[in-house]
Amino acid sequence: MKFNKTKLDGSFVIDLDKREDERGFFARLFCINEFDQNQADRNIVQINNSLSRDKGTLRGIHYQLSPKSETKIVRCIKGSLWDVIVDLRPDSPTFLQWFGETLSAENRRMMFVPKGFGHGFITLEPDTEAIYFVTEFYSPEHERGLRWDDPKIGIEWPIEPVIISEKDRQHKDFDINYNV
Repeated sequence: MKFNKTKLDGSFVIDLDKREDERGFFARLFCINEFDQNQADRNIVQINNSLSRDKGTLRGIHYQLSPKSETKIVRCIKGSLWDVIVDLRPDSPTFLQWFGETLSAENRRMMFVPKGFGHGFITLEPDTEAIYFVTEFYSPEHERGLRWDDPKIGIEWPIEPVIISEKDRQHKDFDINYNV
């Protein structure tokens, strides 16, 4: 696996280190030793799966508060999506900055989303499916969200959303007293 640092402290885009031959390829999707070498949280407790039927479906920006903060490793297994992360750690040098990357079934990239980050995506194709490896169980009372178009954060989405859940529409602009 290749851990490529993003501009946001502690986050990575992970590429597979493929060993190819006439049959196809073989690659590790997860290795405790490689996660430890990159100081990446790897205590996976749950694996989630989502399917978005329509192109332009926006999910997020979601996260959980401490003590239920979670690290996520996100991979697109069908179709493609534009994955975005936002650093919500007040003491971080990249606080309130965002980073986006295309994840697809074809490029097999993964986004490593550290604790203290918001996460969301928009689908670039119909019938896009993603899996999320998470280090904490879902906790509704610790769940929070940011408005996808919060001007304070200024995410530059590659396409306009077509579908946003009612729950995600109700997220408010960032407020440090509520959000962290």
